[in-house]
Amino acid sequence: MGNQRKTGAGTLTVYYDGACPLCRREIATYQGMQGGNAVDWQDVSRAGEVVDADLSRCDALERMHVRTESGELVSGAKAFALMWQAFPRTRWLGRVAATRPALWILEPLYRGFLRVRPFWRK
Repeated sequence: MGNQRKTGAGTLTVYYDGACPLCRREIATYQGMQGGNAVDWQDVSRAGEVVDADLSRCDALERMHVRTESGELVSGAKAFALMWQAFPRTRWLGRVAATRPALWILEPLYRGFLRVRPFWRK
């Protein structure tokens, strides 16, 4: 899996769909940001049926997933909020997005995006 960078235990792991051009461009932006080299980037489009012990390839391709430094697997808008907190430039956005009121708005928006995302996938 070409563009993943593993820095060891205690890092944030981001599972993303590298076959989706929009997703790939967005992840490339994050990878280039300050703090991007401290994240373990996992392109699940190239994975086998099981991405991780508790994450199938099918589930990982359906929604954005992040594994926290403590090992918790989260998905959707909450995953984006946690990822944004990993970068100094977007940390403030991640903190706001992780609040209950923000997630109440962002999760339905993310689910709406997931309905149109297949049109961008190869």
